[in-house]
Amino acid sequence: MRKSRGWLVVFCIATLFLSSCAGGDVGGEQADESPAEEQEEEVTGSVNVAAVWTGEEQKNFEAVLDAFTDASGIETTYKATGDDVGAYLGTQIEGGNPPDVAMLPQPGLLRDLAAEGSLIAVDEDVASALGENYAPVWSELGTVDGQLYGVYFKAANKSTWWYNTAAFDQAGVTPPATWDEMLEAAKTVKASGLPFVSIGGADGWTLTDWFENIYIQTAGPEKYDQLANHEIPWTDDSVIEALEVFAELIGDESNVAGGNAGALQTDFPTSVQQVFSDPPKAATVYEGDFVAGVITGETKAQEGDYDFFNFPVIGDAGPAVVGGGDAGVALTDNAAAQELLAFLATPEAAEVWASQGGFASPNKNLDTAVYPDELTARTAEALATAETL
Repeated sequence: MRKSRGWLVVFCIATLFLSSCAGGDVGGEQADESPAEEQEEEVTGSVNVAAVWTGEEQKNFEAVLDAFTDASGIETTYKATGDDVGAYLGTQIEGGNPPDVAMLPQPGLLRDLAAEGSLIAVDEDVASALGENYAPVWSELGTVDGQLYGVYFKAANKSTWWYNTAAFDQAGVTPPATWDEMLEAAKTVKASGLPFVSIGGADGWTLTDWFENIYIQTAGPEKYDQLANHEIPWTDDSVIEALEVFAELIGDESNVAGGNAGALQTDFPTSVQQVFSDPPKAATVYEGDFVAGVITGETKAQEGDYDFFNFPVIGDAGPAVVGGGDAGVALTDNAAAQELLAFLATPEAAEVWASQGGFASPNKNLDTAVYPDELTARTAEALATAETL
């Protein structure tokens, strides 16, 4: 999970332009004389929780908190932070009254709060629950300077590539698993009379997401972090290589709806609509799992008219996902806060919200059958099994 950064956009735009040019017994018997096992002290109290969620999302998260109270007896109080979680928490911390637990929507905010000493590292029970229920990348993402702080509870998959099923059927192609297979599929779809991909280049963040999905595979997470932290220059060979890979697709403008110039004038919603209009203007569109909401809300496409495949594997890279998510962290030295974080790391907690929809969990032990539809289950599975994030 990496923060989208605006400075990536210029490189993707440049690529578009350049490409267009180039137990015992109990009872009366004597008791066992061996010492009794030490009983764990029961944690009591209450937890104040802050998060960005309002409306339906708040309702669903409060159902999770209610399940925690039912299981532990610990009461919770929820507070919506407003859109700027960082500003809200900064004010509360400065005033000496931070929430016990906050759900942080950006990994950068987690790092900043940890660096300034505002977070409490998770205890052994939380760390154990994470190790049991999450792929290692998620613990790594919640770790700063060797200390584990974050429990990623809710996640978004930004490595999904959506396609018009009828267009694929007409061209006789199947969803590609690798970049090379994707390039071959693009040729076949183009031969059937339809550009392969619609790109919403007018919204710079879409190009950032393209770059991140390619770069994380071609360069790897270490290089990615170096680039993000300005430890390597933008002239680095790894940047050039990633842009050259992108150009393998868009270098042939007939692969792109409207050509590269048209892509730079197309906003994100339109890029989705072009794929699922009648007739379609392209066969596919790359963007995150939120594309499903645009398809169902802004096109006439019905279930079965659309599907997705994971962003293709490039070269010898393992499964990689660019995503976003909300991590639970403790801001007070409250044992009840640690109990809540341990609960959030369980499949039982994730199941409460997952069954209601609008939610994907990175918990690998959550039964995907609880999701209300197959597409959400598949996007969540990709998040839970990612080797690189």
